[in-house]
Parts: sequence; structure tokens; C-alpha cells
Amino acid sequence: MNAAISGVTGYAGMQLYALLQEHPEIETINVYQHDLEDAIPLIELNPRLHLTSPQLAYPYDSQAIMDDNDLIFFATPAGVTSELADPYLAADFPVIDLSGDFRLKDPIEYQKWYKKTPADQAALSAAYYGLTDIYENPGARYVANPGCYATATLLGLAPAVMCDLIEPDSIVVDAKSGLSGAGKALTQSAHFSQANENLQVYKANQHKHIPEILAELKKWNPKVKQLQFMTTLVPIDRGIMSTIYAKVKPGVTSNTVLAHYHDLYKDNPFIEVTGETLPDIKAVLGTNDCKIGLVLNPTTGYLMIVSVIDNMLKGAAGQAVQNMNQLFNFPVTTGLALTPVAF
Repeated sequence: MNAAISGVTGYAGMQLYALLQEHPEIETINVYQHDLEDAIPLIELNPRLHLTSPQLAYPYDSQAIMDDNDLIFFATPAGVTSELADPYLAADFPVIDLSGDFRLKDPIEYQKWYKKTPADQAALSAAYYGLTDIYENPGARYVANPGCYATATLLGLAPAVMCDLIEPDSIVVDAKSGLSGAGKALTQSAHFSQANENLQVYKANQHKHIPEILAELKKWNPKVKQLQFMTTLVPIDRGIMSTIYAKVKPGVTSNTVLAHYHDLYKDNPFIEVTGETLPDIKAVLGTNDCKIGLVLNPTTGYLMIVSVIDNMLKGAAGQAVQNMNQLFNFPVTTGLALTPVAF
């Protein structure tokens, strides 16, 4: 297979390129960039890519992409693919979109949260939300890769919400991310002197993953109407810890909770339910894994769920490859048998 990537200068695109280099079903990776007028050596576009041989980066051309490749990954900022998707949708050409442009089905919601012009309703309806550890692709060829915070939070909440174990109006999420989760662009909060030895709450009640998370929770249980969600930057390179609190329903015990979590995830190679042994970020660093710990407080009736992922892998490039595996009927772990970084 030949795979196209648009966007290899950002963190997610770089991680995706590295994964595809090791994927046994990928023969060639072709890079296409919107700001190029002529082909240039790829190493000039991004000197940090580890290339095994000289390679060119090409100007963006949707027809050339479809002629020379079997699918395309977009690792572009929000607001790009909403303007580029139509030729691929018309041709039923496989797309895995790591941006947020097709995650929300309501264009009004997209405009509200992303502050950009949305794709039209027909295009949004044609896209599939690729939370691969929960959903089987129904045959859709345009895959909206979930956001990093959304992935950690939804995987942490899925059994509790699907099985109606918690009070639907009691969900509170305290999510923390390494600085790579905020993107590569330099901001005030990303300066070393600001980020080092510091914690920074950001986008209070305004994070773009809030409507994405809520939309999926409502699918699983229509009684969920809202959630409290907060994000904090922590002084590490990568990783997300989503700490979730929710009040359990009467009669729900620790054993009940554990049974439902084990039942949903028992055959999943990427998700480990660790019970009361709460996971930390280093347990998943460098992998496509999600580890989920659970502690029920019998005094307050609150369940604490700790869900950890590597935001660049499970939260972005790793899940994108997992979506490709699902789309092309490869074994789910193909190219993703990754070993945690040892410390």
C-alpha cells in the first residue's frame, strides 16, 4: 500500500510518519504540503524526520493523491480539511483525518467551538467517528480520528455510561496533558520559564473536545446532558491523565463496576483495566495503550476513574494507524506492537 500524509511538520504528523515507516503493509509514504509550489527534498521540509532514504515532498493535489495512493492521512490544523474533503468524499477515497473538522456532526456546534467555517452537513454526516476501541467501522471511508482528551475520557467512561452505573448529571473530568498536547506553535504558556515547574489550567469550559465527548456520551446514554470538564498543562513532554469523578447509582458496588469494565474491554489488546492499582502516564508512554484504574469511595458514593494514554499515539497517530488497520481489515495490532518507554 501507498499512504499519503498531508502535514508532517507538527508533532502528530511526525509521529504518524514514524509509525507508517514501521508498518508492514505500507510500502511508500508520500508527503503533500499546501505551501509548496514545487517538489522539494522532504528533509528540507522537516529535518527532524528520520528518513531511511532521500524522499521528496510534493505540492498538494487531490487528484495526484488519489491516483498514487491508497489512502490519505490529514495531520493538519482545524479548518483545513473542511475545505478539502469534497473530492475524497465524491470518489469514496479513504481518508483518516486527525484534525477536528469532522468530529462534530452539527455545523453550528463546530462553528461555536472551533471558531471556523464548518464543512456542509452532508459531508459531516458522511464521516465516521473512529473511536476504534469502541466502534466497528460500518464501511465509512472518511474517518474522523478522535481528539486526545476525548479518547482518554471516553474510554474511561464508556462502561460506566453505557451500563448506566453512574448518575448522569454527576460527571466531573479533571484532565491533564503534557505540552505536546497543546500543539507545536509557540505560545506564552509553552515558554520553558512558564511551563517548567508549573501547572496551568487552560481553556476553562472552552476546550474543543468538550462537545466531542458529550456527543458520544449522549449516544451511549441519552440521560447524560452535561459534564464538567477542565484541562491542565503539566510540565512533561507527552501523555494524558484523565481523572474522572461520578456518583454511582444505588446498589452499584466496586465489583459491579469492575465486572462491567472487564466485560467491555476483555478482548481489547490496547486497553488494560487495572482496578484499584491506579495507572500513571509512564505506564503507557510510547505505546498505543490505554490503562484504566477504578476506585469507589463507599462513604461519598463517588467513583474515581483514572485513564492514561500517550497523547501522540493513542490520542493521535497511534489511533489513526489503528483506524487504518480497521478500515483495511488488517489485524488490529499491526504496526502498533509498541513497548513502553523504560525509565
